[in-house]
Amino acid sequence: MRVVNALPERRVLGLHSPEIKQVAKQLSREGGEVVMPDGTHRICVNGAEVIRAFEAVPSECLCYEETVIWGYLINLEKCSLNGRLAMLTRYVPVLDNWAVCDSYCAHAKWMLRADKEALWAFLQPWFCSVHEFEVRFAVVVAMCYFLNEEWLDKVFERINKLDFGRIKSKYKSIKGKPTVAQQGTVQGAEPYYVRMGVAWLLATVLAKFPDATRAFVRSSNLPEDVVKLYIRKARESFRTRTVESI
Repeated sequence: MRVVNALPERRVLGLHSPEIKQVAKQLSREGGEVVMPDGTHRICVNGAEVIRAFEAVPSECLCYEETVIWGYLINLEKCSLNGRLAMLTRYVPVLDNWAVCDSYCAHAKWMLRADKEALWAFLQPWFCSVHEFEVRFAVVVAMCYFLNEEWLDKVFERINKLDFGRIKSKYKSIKGKPTVAQQGTVQGAEPYYVRMGVAWLLATVLAKFPDATRAFVRSSNLPEDVVKLYIRKARESFRTRTVESI
């Protein structure tokens, strides 16, 4: 739980990632039961019906593992791009944790084959959101699937337009390192997980396009603390620890 750092109101059962993936695959193939808020059990015959059941449950009633499984089921569905994006429109607002967000994005391999123009257009409202993990979702998708010569300038331009001051976080920012882990807190400025997401993106693209990345960082409007996080991330990575970051 300390690594995941779920918000206090989000229940965590403690399942490990391989177990969560296995459950998602089984639900995708065979369906299963979803317990609704009123205590009734909804019988679902396949993954699509499980997704619809999750959509009908208030997000605060879902545990951490269920939110991860929901995302995996979206990735496992065999459907059109428009159908998948429609499911994502209902899923992204549920994201409230870096692990759920990043796990979904990393496993969304269908994005490699998707129409990039349509996918990029889909990301724009999330880039403009005031909610921390909706913005992080867009940033991490851009990092995972758009860091190439064709899209690099557009990614840089979009990152440069982020208004960190209007993005709200449910996490409490604290100073210093507490002796005991405090769930739902971060050691950095709000919105910490967007700032860290941008730093992660920049450190990743530094390994692929070092000159372009350095030029962008030097001329960007990024907050100073985001640049410092990027430099730290670059120094921590074995791919960029010897690469000049500025």
